[in-house]
Amino acid sequence: MTGTVPLTGGIIAAGLGTRLRGDGFAVAKPLVPVAGVPLIAGVIENFLAADIHSLRIIVNEEERDCVRWVSERFPELDAEWIVRTTASSFESFVAVAGAHGGGRMLVSTVDAWCRPSDFARFVTQASRRPSEASVLAVTPLVADENPLWVDLDETGRVAALGGRSGRFVTAGMYLVSEDVRKIAPPAELGRLREYLAWLWRRGEPFYGEVIEAVVDVDRAQDVALAESLARAGTS
Repeated sequence: MTGTVPLTGGIIAAGLGTRLRGDGFAVAKPLVPVAGVPLIAGVIENFLAADIHSLRIIVNEEERDCVRWVSERFPELDAEWIVRTTASSFESFVAVAGAHGGGRMLVSTVDAWCRPSDFARFVTQASRRPSEASVLAVTPLVADENPLWVDLDETGRVAALGGRSGRFVTAGMYLVSEDVRKIAPPAELGRLREYLAWLWRRGEPFYGEVIEAVVDVDRAQDVALAESLARAGTS
């Protein structure tokens, strides 16, 4: 649409990856391979498949080699780097998605593995939602040790967020509205799920778009599951 601000992207990759290191992976979490492709490369390729080329990426101070690796692997990428060790994914999310220019931003965690075609479809569908709304990627595949449950109404609007069960779980990908990007969160919030629930309770419009298979890659078993889904997608 003429006059529409292009969608920009963000990647949260500042986690320490303690559980993956405990399972024997010696590299930084963004560089852990799934089917031979490092997690951060897979997420960047997802963005490129969705025609999003401008990214803001946060890594922790122990992952400076990731900046060099990505710069060499994707020399044409328009990347803004934040090198900061944060206390939580919430702090990382605010650093990446906080107002910096106009428009909506598509933010993904580095450990949210899905097929590029599914990611691109999510972006297309989410972009069709009202511009004042934020959109969560949700999945029926519960591959998370501590999932954030979501229910949707018949229009796709989020009807419940949090709780002990639901039809879907959040999938680590968020289309964040321009209005939400400008909101300063309360100081007492400490987790990303608390921030999302706070926004929803205060009446911010939230929709969900379903991706059938997304794996939250935190353990060796998650890598194995993602690799099995990758093989199934190419068979």
